[in-house]
Amino acid sequence: MSAVLPHSAGHASHAGGQHHDDHAHGAPHGWRRWVFATNHKDIGTLYLLFSFAMLIVGGILAMGIRLELFQPGLQYVNPELFNQFTTMHGIIMVFGAIMPAYVGFANWMIPLQIGAADMAFARMNNLSFWLLVPAGLIVAATFFVPGGAPSAGWTIYAPLTLQMGPSMDMAIFALHIMGASSIMGSINIIVTVLNMRAPGMKLMQMPLFCWTWLITAYLLIAVIPVLAGAITMTLTDRHFGTSFFNPAGGGDPVMYQHIFWFFGHPEVYILILPAFGIVSAIIPAFARKPLFGYASMVYATASIAILSFIVWAHHMYTTGMPVTGQLFFMYATMLIAVPTGVKVFNWIATMWRGSMTFETPMLWAVGFIFVFAMGGFTGLILSMAPIDQQLHDTYYVVAHFHYTMVAGSLFGLFAGTYYWAPKWTGRMYNETRGKIHFWGSLVFFNVAFFPQHFLGLAGMPRRYADYPLQFADFNMLSSIGAFGFGLMQLYFFFFVVLPMMRGQGEPAPQKPWEGAEGLEWEVPSPAPWHTFETPPKLDATATRVVG
Repeated sequence: MSAVLPHSAGHASHAGGQHHDDHAHGAPHGWRRWVFATNHKDIGTLYLLFSFAMLIVGGILAMGIRLELFQPGLQYVNPELFNQFTTMHGIIMVFGAIMPAYVGFANWMIPLQIGAADMAFARMNNLSFWLLVPAGLIVAATFFVPGGAPSAGWTIYAPLTLQMGPSMDMAIFALHIMGASSIMGSINIIVTVLNMRAPGMKLMQMPLFCWTWLITAYLLIAVIPVLAGAITMTLTDRHFGTSFFNPAGGGDPVMYQHIFWFFGHPEVYILILPAFGIVSAIIPAFARKPLFGYASMVYATASIAILSFIVWAHHMYTTGMPVTGQLFFMYATMLIAVPTGVKVFNWIATMWRGSMTFETPMLWAVGFIFVFAMGGFTGLILSMAPIDQQLHDTYYVVAHFHYTMVAGSLFGLFAGTYYWAPKWTGRMYNETRGKIHFWGSLVFFNVAFFPQHFLGLAGMPRRYADYPLQFADFNMLSSIGAFGFGLMQLYFFFFVVLPMMRGQGEPAPQKPWEGAEGLEWEVPSPAPWHTFETPPKLDATATRVVG
């Protein structure tokens, strides 16, 4: 068995003055390499750096929220600015941090995992990244225009959006740009996966990360235009005299909720399905066993995606929906627990009687299953209409979606980063520091968000800058946990990521994890700028190159 080693810059010279292609040479240097990047690895790196920058911005806003809620009474920010913080925290984290991070993973890993030379549309790939930068700057700039940033909640509900200042138009424009970026990225991923797999790799032999991203890309193409429609209708209501959502002109604000959540619920799965793919790669590697029930994992992923389209109105039990409608959405929501449960049981069955070791990627993966399952159970509780009517718009909901989004999406990102970073950088991270980051994050995350379940059960509404004294203790605890969690992410950047980017640490072997399977472990570490210039020849399992 031998890996297919791509040509490096040193092998690219041509004898006899023949015509040669610049692409055969190594990476260009300086700013041109990044501004004009068409290499999937460089674009993946740009996505990851952008998303981490947005994570820090969104995190600073979260710290502002928790600082104000540390004690009862108004201390640091007025209620209007507080609502701007909550709105922009949500928008930046969802559209600026988590989504671009997973697109970065897709760019880096999908061509490596399927034996492709690059993504299908390299220049479109460049454009889809560079659209994000002005969009991110526009979102950040909303704080500096008259009236301040949007404060209608991250869901941008009418009729509040019709009363906002110019920052609302900026946010709508930025969301349109980010949506265009997502659609281009999705088309690229679909074409790459369907058309550029190495000869002999069937769809049902692909790594699950490729499967989860293929399904996610179809979801994005289906629902991003729905969001675009909703915010365009908001824009015309604001400036062109239409009355889609304005009751005074015969419009209906509840219609906005229907359109938004038809986008919003599949969006939740867009943020979590790639994490399922990452965890499905890590657990077999560290259990040193093949993934249990590969086919059922693929079907479960597809089932989750399909069901996500018929559950949107479980966010709207309190809008006067008829009981029949409530029953439908209640049962449909409960049904999603079935394929999700299939995934969790398959991961547990993979670990069962495996030769497990707990390096940092495995810790994040197991931590992911633990906290994501808790978020799933609270979601099941909220699926029941009579309970949801009591808990709607309380901190119970805030706790639930942070258990799925932070402990789900973000933990999945960290797991994948520790797992594949040796392949990206050619350096091993410091194992002790990785474990400090994991345990610190896990403990502080639970200290921050577990008490919020009790606040919600006691009736504390979300998006309030002040609260009565009976909520003080849990809020203080929650704020302490949030500050600790934020500090752990700075620790991650300065003590884990930066040393690897600077080339410090042990050189990474080609295959740093003993049980890892897949084509990405058949190329050297760091992965060369050009990989798989000739398609690899695969063995029967499509996970190894045969020479």
